[in-house]
Amino acid sequence: MKPDIRIGYGWDSHEFKAGIPLRIGGITLPFDKGLGGHSDGDVLLHAITDALLGAIAGPDIGTLFPPSDSQWAGADSAVFLREVLKRVGAAGYQVVNLDSTLILAAPKISPHAETLRQHVAELCGIDPDCVGIKAKTPEGMGTDNAAIAHATVLLKLTG
Repeated sequence: MKPDIRIGYGWDSHEFKAGIPLRIGGITLPFDKGLGGHSDGDVLLHAITDALLGAIAGPDIGTLFPPSDSQWAGADSAVFLREVLKRVGAAGYQVVNLDSTLILAAPKISPHAETLRQHVAELCGIDPDCVGIKAKTPEGMGTDNAAIAHATVLLKLTG
């Protein structure tokens, strides 16, 4: 018998690199560097995707969309999220809410937090009041040239 609720946790990190756009939460943010990665480097969507996969006891994002596969080079991370949301539905669950924390020295996320929250909610098919977006600075942890994202999701059994 399937449990009525399931919780998943995911995290991701990428180093900043010059010459590419900064994509976080499916939004391009104004900044002089982007996040390196095989896809678009969107740490927030990657962490949410891994959290969803964890909640249904699925493989991790790198197993489903391996960096060794050239079709994912530069891919929009929303593609990964949408595919995994299909898997969540096929497993008989739907997203109740998600919470996330971004850790980066710059840029400041607070001016963009509401836009990020709205967009992530739209991608996940849930109300924006069910999406938490928080940001912290690394405070001397030596990660000033990287962005880190943590995400937790709650799923409920459908029907």
